[in-house]
Amino acid sequence: MANVDAADFLVEIGTEELPPKSLRDLSTAFAANLASELGRQQLEHGDVSAFASPRRLAVLVRGLARAQAERETELRGPPVAVAFDKSGKPTEAARAFAKKCGVPLTEVGRSKTAKGEWLSCRLQEVGQSAAELVPALVQQALDKLPVQRRMRWGDHDFEFVRPVHWALMLHGNSHLAGRVAGVAAGGITYGHRFLAPAAINVPTPGEYVALLENEGYVLADFALRRRHIEDSVRQAAAAAGGTPVGGDALYDEVTALTEWPVALTGTFDLVYLELPQEVIIATLTGHQRYFPIADARGKLLNRFVVVANLVSRDPDKVRDGNERVIRPRLADAAFFWQQDQRVSLDERQSALKDVIYQQGLGSVDDRSQRVASLAMHLAEQLSCPSPAVERAARLAKCDLLTGMVGEFPELQGTMGRYYAEAAGEAAEVAGAIGEQYLPRFAGDDLPASALGQVLSIADKLDNLAGAFALGSKPSGNRDPFGLRRAALGIVRITIEKDLNLDLPALIGAALELQPVKTADSSALADELYDFIVERMRTWSADRLNLTPELFESVRARRPPSLLDFDQRLRAVAAFVELEPAATLAAANKRIANILRQADYDGGAAIVATLLTEPAENALHMALQAADQDIRPLLQRRDYTAALARLAGLRDAVDRFFDSVMVMTDDDDLRRNRLALLADMRGLFLEVADISRLSIG
Repeated sequence: MANVDAADFLVEIGTEELPPKSLRDLSTAFAANLASELGRQQLEHGDVSAFASPRRLAVLVRGLARAQAERETELRGPPVAVAFDKSGKPTEAARAFAKKCGVPLTEVGRSKTAKGEWLSCRLQEVGQSAAELVPALVQQALDKLPVQRRMRWGDHDFEFVRPVHWALMLHGNSHLAGRVAGVAAGGITYGHRFLAPAAINVPTPGEYVALLENEGYVLADFALRRRHIEDSVRQAAAAAGGTPVGGDALYDEVTALTEWPVALTGTFDLVYLELPQEVIIATLTGHQRYFPIADARGKLLNRFVVVANLVSRDPDKVRDGNERVIRPRLADAAFFWQQDQRVSLDERQSALKDVIYQQGLGSVDDRSQRVASLAMHLAEQLSCPSPAVERAARLAKCDLLTGMVGEFPELQGTMGRYYAEAAGEAAEVAGAIGEQYLPRFAGDDLPASALGQVLSIADKLDNLAGAFALGSKPSGNRDPFGLRRAALGIVRITIEKDLNLDLPALIGAALELQPVKTADSSALADELYDFIVERMRTWSADRLNLTPELFESVRARRPPSLLDFDQRLRAVAAFVELEPAATLAAANKRIANILRQADYDGGAAIVATLLTEPAENALHMALQAADQDIRPLLQRRDYTAALARLAGLRDAVDRFFDSVMVMTDDDDLRRNRLALLADMRGLFLEVADISRLSIG
């Protein structure tokens, strides 16, 4: 049965056109913030739904309580010893407390705790109405939106991402009075700017979506509108003989630009298909948010899909207008393509000296030289030195000086590959230039060629080393230099491409090449290693379902190779599933504590004649056998098999702790037993510090 003390609530903020790339995040945050504020004020409610279009942010809250529930609170007063004197007469403190409670002193109760007895009274707190609370809560939800730059307009003191023109607040069929976002809230909304400019009355929250669609020509649900766009674009592309080219970001942006989307197809001159496909795609998607169309082989057609924001009585005029807009864009791209090839990448090298990379880190030419040195160092580690490594690194940034990359910055690297090919550079050099920025984002492709992998890692490591040397490390959500993305790229390439690299050595080389020197380069190198490993933590947790303590058990060993690090993680993940794992993890923790408390510094050899107890002698023999067995396993990094072999020590370890007193008064026996335990701990530490695990 419906709760008569609750009703649906709707708030809508009508604005100028909101930033399309931020709309989805703003909408999600508005709903989440409002739900949080309602919860904080203990206003019960049901599901919360977000709606967004270019000119509005809205939230629908199902079953919002009309008022806070009444609450009984206990008010504690002074201790009984203070409230009454020795003769039992009430003191001023007791009378003041009774007055505060609004009851005679005789009705004041008492409560006992472990610390004594106190005066107390129970009060019924009447809840405030939603009508009183909600306007302020909506404002607080808006104030917390993730807006980097807010603006003012008119004579308002209120700041928001765009000027606000109207606000709607409905609770059931009642309009909530009050000012929100600088305007007085009412009960009307507005539809499409051109198709339905008149005000639309919204009687109840439940009618909002249907009214906007049927009378306002607005699909208010962002997800539904996007699905409609995807379907329409696919159908239009299929009718044109192909499939649309465009990722999630483009669909999101087009969804954020339209309220009543209508897909149309257009064409452009066949001559422009001679341009690299990436150039055509960047021109159509970046400038105009059009969807290029490709055939079954992935080759572009001279067709595209445009999503208009209205139904036109003359769609051919809309089509012609969009075709006229794209022609000069493609003509510009063709001009850049021809002009750029008149100067080879090799000839542009010297001009890199005049381009500042970053204040304190020299020119782009300086950076190219650093990347080349790092790439050569990497190639040596991988036993694949090649003159092509240095050549690719020296040419890698030259396309930054081309007109095409100036117009389309997202094509850096890609255009470098095309221009290198056109100039007759070796295929491996051109390919590496094209792959140097991969992966550009989470889930992106990795460099396929060995040279591309080397160049990509060198480029990212120089970026990281330079930023850390300058002290420009990420803080909170801020990461203007993309350092987290660079570190994750190094992790992914190293592990997914099976590259066995000495990361600390590479970090040291990268920091040594930087023009900025620090007082403690060793500490900075450790900090950069930890930063990269932190990215590996998140990435590994998603892939291997690791617990934080499992990751820390390997991190404690600080493996120099990330590939080796990953292999150890997998081995420990398999080890914790073994039946003896819990016992051995606890034993290692116990041993670590014993050695620490005994201040044992290690290095002592085990004296066989001092192994007087059968259990300690048995453990010693078991350790010797295990050591012989796992050495070849460690050599080939078969850590899973090594830990499985060490799991066989459980019985010997259990018998030892059951019958041997380690901290005996006899100094020689005590040192010998500590050495025995240190040997056992050392065997496990060859893989990980399993004393950090809590199993079972």
